[in-house]
Amino acid sequence: MHYLAPLRVRVVAERALIRFLASAFVFSWTGVVKYHGPVPSRRPRQVFVANHTSMIDFIVLEQSVPFAVIMQKHGGWVGWMQTVVLASLGCIHFNRAERNDRAAVAGKIRAHVTCVPASNPLLIFPEGTCVNNEYCCMFKRGAFDLGDDVTVCPIAIKYNKIFVDAFWNSRREGFSRHLTRLMTSWALVADVWFMEPQRRQPGETVDAFAERVRNIIAERAGLKTVPWDGLLKYYRPSGKMSDAVRAAFAERMLRHWAELPAAAPAALRRRAAAEGSGEAS
Repeated sequence: MHYLAPLRVRVVAERALIRFLASAFVFSWTGVVKYHGPVPSRRPRQVFVANHTSMIDFIVLEQSVPFAVIMQKHGGWVGWMQTVVLASLGCIHFNRAERNDRAAVAGKIRAHVTCVPASNPLLIFPEGTCVNNEYCCMFKRGAFDLGDDVTVCPIAIKYNKIFVDAFWNSRREGFSRHLTRLMTSWALVADVWFMEPQRRQPGETVDAFAERVRNIIAERAGLKTVPWDGLLKYYRPSGKMSDAVRAAFAERMLRHWAELPAAAPAALRRRAAAEGSGEAS
């Protein structure tokens, strides 16, 4: 079919087969997924963004809509699936370890968004890494800096942990083991909300736009927003950063003890001051 069928027929058939494959994966997890709200109609210059818990987010969404997705390159059978099975979707791959990939991916995103209507809608996970589905980390700018005329469609995903935790901690388990854990659980229960498309407002900065969309997703999924980059989990804090935190803590403690009543024992205040200076050093 890939070589003999006309392009239009081939595209429709490939989309249907990939949606079937995604449904088979969800069935293997005894998945109970409830979709809320209508999927925004397909329009030019449009991207979809969602919070990220695991690579299965893509599968859960793919059985509903044939998305093209931006994804990290992987090896093994997952890499084969990315380059062969999902090739017809027009997915964009990147390698986080290569610095030049960032500029290349940005160009591919713009090209995809402005591409012919036959291309699949583009799905982006702006957090850039898997988060435990309790918090929502800072969103990257890439999905929100595509122009004032680009519509961003938020998607919120919330997993119920009563049967299994869908969070994939790639530092502790491989994806094959993660899938096995899901397949041997009682059920995977999830809710997916397709929400009202958003556009950048007049005078609104890219960062403010990203924060506004993040708050919409977090509020709908019941997640706590946190002001840090999710990729920090891959890095060890430097000594200077730790020293700065200790110094700030010592300064707060000194101010607190300085505000104590004059009747407070002088020895207690001297001890607090000594401990604070020790922390700062």
